[in-house]
Amino acid sequence: MFETIEYLKNYNYWHKNQVKTGYKRDIYLLKIKKYIGNKLIKVLVGQRRVGKSYILRQIIRELINNGVDPINTFYLNKEYFEFENIKTANDLNELFKQYLKKYKPKGIVYIFIDEVQEIEEWERFVNSMAQNTNSEYELFITGSNSHMLSGELATFLSGRYIAFEIMPFNYTEYCGFNNVEKNKGTFINYMRHGGLPELFNLPDEETKRHYVSSLKDTILLKDIVKRHRLKDVDLLETLFKYLIDNIGDMFSINNIVNYLNTNKRKTNNETLGNYLKYLKESFIIHEVERYNIKGKEKLTGNKKYYVNDLSWRNYLSSVFDEDIGKRLENLMYLHYRQNGYQIYVGEINKKEIDFVLEKEDKKQYVQVAYSIQNKEVQEREFGNFMLINDFYEKKVISLDEFSLGNKDGIEHYCAWEVL
Repeated sequence: MFETIEYLKNYNYWHKNQVKTGYKRDIYLLKIKKYIGNKLIKVLVGQRRVGKSYILRQIIRELINNGVDPINTFYLNKEYFEFENIKTANDLNELFKQYLKKYKPKGIVYIFIDEVQEIEEWERFVNSMAQNTNSEYELFITGSNSHMLSGELATFLSGRYIAFEIMPFNYTEYCGFNNVEKNKGTFINYMRHGGLPELFNLPDEETKRHYVSSLKDTILLKDIVKRHRLKDVDLLETLFKYLIDNIGDMFSINNIVNYLNTNKRKTNNETLGNYLKYLKESFIIHEVERYNIKGKEKLTGNKKYYVNDLSWRNYLSSVFDEDIGKRLENLMYLHYRQNGYQIYVGEINKKEIDFVLEKEDKKQYVQVAYSIQNKEVQEREFGNFMLINDFYEKKVISLDEFSLGNKDGIEHYCAWEVL
């Protein structure tokens, strides 16, 4: 462990190291800072490569700027090769004891463990530190699988943690990072590339496509196939490609099974349902249920699926048409998810409302369209709202150059004005 603690100091602030903290993501920092100073374990979950590690380092930098001794921060990123020997909770505990022995921190120690799911029985270490009555520890952990929240954390840490879902850069962050103004042109560029932070540093489309493909392989093979001991990797790949080719379309698992069987790819509802669950747990795919607006109840059967970042669709899809309307719909879903809304696909009198949004005691309805300049499209997007007999906010969002303003109590927005 002596060698490991020597490696560890290269990634910590103990010797005034200049650790990279990246673009400051205030949308998350402001939420997390509200919970600093209590014993709740702060859990950052989200897809791989969306910037969770940078956010942890930004929190450490904020603590130090506010007077915390750098020695009192302990940061371990399990993805770094140097820490390959930290395989179990016992290994982690031994490394932490070596840190305490060598640096002798006084007062609260802030513990940061990145990609904690890579450590076997990690929850034992986290649980022990959180409940330690002899010393003061405050823990921050990250993971790339939502099963943490319903499995290990729910079992060992029920009621003693707060979770934050970290997502790719939104449009506002994209403009800030690239120092560009918000307008239709920059919004289209954002749609064409996606919000994965590393994409902003890559030189050309071929390199970006290779990066996204490699990330896909890592998530599918490491986070899903290895974790769940899956045998049919090809089926998982096929399902993922089907979902990214059909973002924003309404279908059921049975539809996918029939499609695959027709194409001589035999499977069944149970197997496909499990594979779909694993994709959702890895955060690369999101599922949206239908909601009966009149009956005020969720509906079973067909659902919609969106990707966690448009780079999956942009660089890996076998669909060659741009289908900008569906991409815009996907972006709006991500925007509202990031802002804490519960999201459904609305249904009323066999007509569809793209999004029914709920947050606390408020509700709003959103229609998304590439353009509403066509009178028929305009009548459809605005007309569906007329079937709803309540007074909650109603919005139509499109990529038109100018807003039409308010029409019969329904507000029209240009997409880049909303994000």
